[in-house]
Amino acid sequence: MILLLLVAVVLANIRQPYPDIAPLQHVPTVLLILAAPPLLRRWPLSTGAVGCITAFFLLHTFAGRWTYSNVPYDDWAKALTGHTVSEMLGLHRNDFDRVVHVSFGLFWTPAVAEAMRRHAAMGLKASLWTAFLFVGAVSALYEIFEWLLTIVVAPGMADDYNGQQGDVWDSQKDMAVAILGSLASVVVGWRRGQDPISSR
Repeated sequence: MILLLLVAVVLANIRQPYPDIAPLQHVPTVLLILAAPPLLRRWPLSTGAVGCITAFFLLHTFAGRWTYSNVPYDDWAKALTGHTVSEMLGLHRNDFDRVVHVSFGLFWTPAVAEAMRRHAAMGLKASLWTAFLFVGAVSALYEIFEWLLTIVVAPGMADDYNGQQGDVWDSQKDMAVAILGSLASVVVGWRRGQDPISSR
């Protein structure tokens, strides 16, 4: 799965349409690729948990190719159906970033819950609650990180990198959809009486 992520990052940067901003988008994935082997040796996870984390980073890498705000899903939909997604759903901005944020909650919650059960001896309720809090905290920290990164490293590209698209509440909405994704994952895990993914 690490190799798959590495290939995805390379492919995402071939004929990169936004070469000035794209490297900032791929920093988290590259850091994960470097950190994953020692982390998984120290705290092993099931294939399902690793698959969830990989799925999130693949989606993030895909979106990062177009700096999130410019993923051309409307062009693709119009070519296939004659209609755009924005027209059909009444969207007024490129909302692909919301898809990635909700997927953060959906995919990371089960992985963190499994880690808590395996390595912190937590029960079902505590592991799901901890995973839910993890998603909320990391979402907030990432929004702060985005803000600081663009101010310090690339102040001229702040709006393009952050993908606000003129929405002053963009950060809060990003955090909210991540939390909703996490809540959905928690509900699935609770109803099944185990982590949303099996730790077998």
